[in-house]
Amino acid sequence: MTTATAPSAPLTAIDRCDRCGAQAYLRVQLKGGGELLFCAHHAREHGEKLREVAEHVQDETDKLGTPTPSPEAG
Repeated sequence: MTTATAPSAPLTAIDRCDRCGAQAYLRVQLKGGGELLFCAHHAREHGEKLREVAEHVQDETDKLGTPTPSPEAG
């Protein structure tokens, strides 16, 4: 996989998974052109195949850190 392409804009809540519609945390720019967006679940499920067809992968799954408890929940 190469990273020769220009960096993409950060993914936002507007970006949705192409498989299920959940928030996307992975953008895959395809070797043949175009891109796919995936939630963390589908990125893991299809990761091996994605690496085969990707020119560049923007992985923002680190945004999914451990949630902090709300003060009202205590």
